[in-house]
Amino acid sequence: MAASLDVNGKTVSVEAEPDTPLLWVLRDELGLTGTKFGCGLAQCGACTVHVNGDPVRSCVTPIAALSGAKITTIEGLGGAHPLQQAWVRLDVPQCGYCQSGQIMSAAALLAATKSPSDEDIDAAMGGNICRCGAYQRIRAAIKEAATSAAAPVVAAPPVAKEAEVEAAVDEAISAASGATSRVQRGEVR
Repeated sequence: MAASLDVNGKTVSVEAEPDTPLLWVLRDELGLTGTKFGCGLAQCGACTVHVNGDPVRSCVTPIAALSGAKITTIEGLGGAHPLQQAWVRLDVPQCGYCQSGQIMSAAALLAATKSPSDEDIDAAMGGNICRCGAYQRIRAAIKEAATSAAAPVVAAPPVAKEAEVEAAVDEAISAASGATSRVQRGEVR
């Protein structure tokens, strides 16, 4: 079934069943892989995106519920959002897996509350789990972004695209193991 969605300011048409979770449409149909799968139960926050400005768990949100909604993913923040800049400056992530969901929840908080208290941050971020325990750095980055949101933003250095990183990893593993692709090594379905 064809569906039309507004994702990151662009109208896109996707082929998916109405009960398909937004997460899989974003990742598999649109190639927006910044939004992560964590639990599939809306309990960890890794899949958080904005729907009409509100943080929503995309792993349990069917695309049928999104007619006319404006969806923003981590890619839609563009890399120059004050939170993304603070995340880089304060070296927030360790493994990084939960970070897109953390940033999206924090961005919704800052859009609603320009100068959040610790209690505001706790309430907004309570549904986002960080297995590495980077909560203090996350809090510091939110506070820094809140104070610097009006300051000019300096773009982060370019980051290698996911496909480039995967190709480099494939090459290194192939050289070491003799396997020639992630499929041959059983890493990809």
